[in-house]
Amino acid sequence: MASQWILANQDGFETALEFQQNIPIPTAADLGPKEVLVELRAASLNYRELVIAGPIGVNGPIKPPVVPGCDGAGIIKAVGSDVVNFQVGDRVVTHNDADVDRDGDDKVFTFAEAIVAMGQGADGTLRTHGVFHHNAVVHAPKTLDFLAASTLTTTWVTAWNAYFGLESRKLTPESWVLIQGTGGVSVAAAQIAVAFGANVVATTSTEERASRLKALGAVAVINYRTYAEIWGQKARELTPNGRGFDHILDVGGNETLTHSLKAVRAEGVISLIGAVGAASAETVPMVLALPHTCIVRGFIAGTRRQFQDLNRFIDEKKIQPAVDDVVFDLADAKDAYCRLKEKRHFAKVLIKIEQSAP
Repeated sequence: MASQWILANQDGFETALEFQQNIPIPTAADLGPKEVLVELRAASLNYRELVIAGPIGVNGPIKPPVVPGCDGAGIIKAVGSDVVNFQVGDRVVTHNDADVDRDGDDKVFTFAEAIVAMGQGADGTLRTHGVFHHNAVVHAPKTLDFLAASTLTTTWVTAWNAYFGLESRKLTPESWVLIQGTGGVSVAAAQIAVAFGANVVATTSTEERASRLKALGAVAVINYRTYAEIWGQKARELTPNGRGFDHILDVGGNETLTHSLKAVRAEGVISLIGAVGAASAETVPMVLALPHTCIVRGFIAGTRRQFQDLNRFIDEKKIQPAVDDVVFDLADAKDAYCRLKEKRHFAKVLIKIEQSAP
């Protein structure tokens, strides 16, 4: 029998999340022609999950009950009659664009589509078994186990898009990269850049996390509490001749964007990929990009082709994604949400999904 979590409402995960057990497992006969049945083995959480559950800030409505989560990895157990790219036994990772009618590996994922994506508008990954459209999964890297593979869907694809989404501004071994904090996207961005041979500077607020970032290959780490008003400028001073950074992955939104603008080089790229900073921070006008002569780019996750390119890169470089020290069981998903909310994690919060004995 299957198990799953559902969001019954958006009053906060503490009360909105409900665990359901002894659910019949779908069979091949239940699949549509373009669907696959995945036996999920692992999932990971994003800040998005907290936002969707509310009341931190609602990312748009859900149609309850919906299974939360968009990051997951598992094994295909059955395929629909029209599925040709997957077969039973394939190891797969979910792709967060769950729009079943859009084919094409280069389709851009927009904010309008995010509210109908997996874990909000469609059932997600916090369950033992899931039926997905074949476009909503990709082949997993051969070199990763399920837990590591489950971290890729949102954070790693987002980091890859930041570096390679603009043809004229692709990451090079000579690039200087600034990442913020030790959340999932930031740590993924650090690992990708280091594997590519680029130079990574990071910010954090503790010596313990600074040590972990240096162990991942960061050339320098700045404590953003010690240099609360000037950490962007301090970071810039670390680049050759103080020229600034080629790539900055901004996860804090208004709270961090002014620092990012001070740190970016002329014609550099600031990727706006999150807004986890203080909601009370003063809005940063877009016109401030003008005196810094930079590119400020907003996007959500990435395309299927980018995901496939990322997975090949992971296999080629034998990258092992850094993850949190604590791994939760599926039944303890609420505790995983708590760890994420309290920001006690490093990189991604993981959930192991054990399969019940037949």
